[in-house]
Amino acid sequence: MTDYEKLLDEAYKEVKEVKDSGERFEIPKIQGHFEGKKTILTNFFQIAAHIRRSPEHFMKFMLKELAAAGTVDGDRLILNMKVPSVKINQKAEDYVKEFVLCKECKKPDTELVKQDRLTLVHCLACGAKHPVHSKI
Repeated sequence: MTDYEKLLDEAYKEVKEVKDSGERFEIPKIQGHFEGKKTILTNFFQIAAHIRRSPEHFMKFMLKELAAAGTVDGDRLILNMKVPSVKINQKAEDYVKEFVLCKECKKPDTELVKQDRLTLVHCLACGAKHPVHSKI
């Protein structure tokens, strides 16, 4: 039994310690730059893919919340006004809280389901369903 414990201790020394904040789901920060009076978001579609929502739905929410007009140019989103990245990241977090994370178990394993005139967030992890309060 002591040989087993020695081997176990050696194995634990080899394993890297995971530094985790307790959250397994993090939203990537928006990357972009200003061009004149416009804001160019270069990783918008990667974030939409990461949170597993359609880019159109995510874009509609962002444009409404930022009160800005915007267009898609290839894999970039162009906002027709200067918007600080702090504000954009805050709105992305608001989107995730409303449309991605389950209210019961706080996991991001959800899908949007249309039922009659309601849009529901259906959690694939715990099975909970809750309505979305924001209208897009």
